[in-house]
Amino acid sequence: MKEVRTVARRSGLLAATFGVTTLAAVSLAVACGDALEVDDEEDVGLVGEAYGKHPEHRHDDDCYGKHPEHRHDDDSVVRALEKKIREGRHTFRYETFGDEAFWGGKLGLHKAIAGEANGGIGPGIGPATALALGLKVDVEALPQSLQKQLRRGRVDLEDPATTLALLKLNAVVGVTGFFDGSGTLESIGIQCALCHSVVDDSFAPGIGRRLDGWPNRDLNVGAIVAAAPDLSPFTDLLGLPDDAVRNVLNGWGPGKFDAFLHLDGKATRPDGGPAAVLIPPLFNLQGVGLMTWNGFSGMSAWVPLVINLEMWGQGVFSDRRLADETQFPIAAANGFSRVRHDPDRVTPKLAALLTYVESLEAPPPPRGFYDKAAAKRGEALFTGKARCSNCHVPPLYSLPGHASVPAQAIGIDSFQADRSPNRGYRPPPLRGMLTRVKGGFFHDGRFATLEDVVDHFDQHFTLELTRRERADLIEFLKSL
Repeated sequence: MKEVRTVARRSGLLAATFGVTTLAAVSLAVACGDALEVDDEEDVGLVGEAYGKHPEHRHDDDCYGKHPEHRHDDDSVVRALEKKIREGRHTFRYETFGDEAFWGGKLGLHKAIAGEANGGIGPGIGPATALALGLKVDVEALPQSLQKQLRRGRVDLEDPATTLALLKLNAVVGVTGFFDGSGTLESIGIQCALCHSVVDDSFAPGIGRRLDGWPNRDLNVGAIVAAAPDLSPFTDLLGLPDDAVRNVLNGWGPGKFDAFLHLDGKATRPDGGPAAVLIPPLFNLQGVGLMTWNGFSGMSAWVPLVINLEMWGQGVFSDRRLADETQFPIAAANGFSRVRHDPDRVTPKLAALLTYVESLEAPPPPRGFYDKAAAKRGEALFTGKARCSNCHVPPLYSLPGHASVPAQAIGIDSFQADRSPNRGYRPPPLRGMLTRVKGGFFHDGRFATLEDVVDHFDQHFTLELTRRERADLIEFLKSL
């Protein structure tokens, strides 16, 4: 705990009073892995030593501040926050919520990973293949001896046995292997970090230190799921043959996922293209009203849906809107509007997880990523002639409140919007632009570059931006 606070104080973070600044600041010491595990003895009594010394503290909020020790109780609030962020980080990175019962128990994905030579089936998946699928390796989980062997090229990256060794080290970001007493892989589970973390490639491409909150635009979720030997949970839900489901999954491509496929059964867009959307970043979400590209719900409602219905965790979840047989026929038919498991392995983890996610701040753009003078001019355009701030209000750079914009208002089709009960699109928070340049822009990557995005809005709103104004606006967007 002392180390966390030392890191934070060195950054000038704990000088601020408790609030958004402190929450974001403390997270920098936590999300980047600079801090050690919490000393539980140091955190006993999260409301602090002072609070509770006087009987009235427990019953009368008005007495707060009457005793000198109350004035020092802010430290206990910060300590409690630090502890909750740490707990949330651990949940984000390592908690499977019992979903191994699905990914291993039902799909048998672990068998495809292990390969026949290691007690599974087929050729198996070696580290080289796993990296090509977009999976990442946490270099800090690798012993120094293994790092040396990797540098010298003495590790067989084609051998599935090497993948199993990495799983035993808990080094594969967002994936946990479950092994029996003999060392045989018997199941596999996933975490939030699978889709929403990358690494800094400091050791090698795909191998480095964790970067939480970044969208993994390399991750081919569909291809990974399609590698499972048993897709009957999906074929049964969708009423499609095995080969059709595999074709849908393999059609998603890197960096995309379709959260609604097994809720509404829409495997493709009306034009026949994949219905999957880009994995979004998880930065600067404090104050943002709705989650997902189509603004399905707020974070406190969306995260439990993802854990219970997308990751297939074993918890308790309710959203009566999913009982709508017209909009969500598969969800309604299978009772997804009300899910209950006993024991509940999700709900006890939610508060800390949400605290951690909301603490994640977008990384600053690197030196040379944008032109500062042009960005300054672009900022004036953003809030002026270009009218971007009508939907992307600084400093959120999203629309505060229950923000759902009709498709026609932004000049695109309504397919993805109509998959949400709100039937609109949420103006996405724009900070962290450098983390989303891969895969294109808008929900489905339809615009390959920021130039394409600006050109679209210039035409749709008849802004009549000059070439220089468009360029300046783009530099400002890159600065976020």
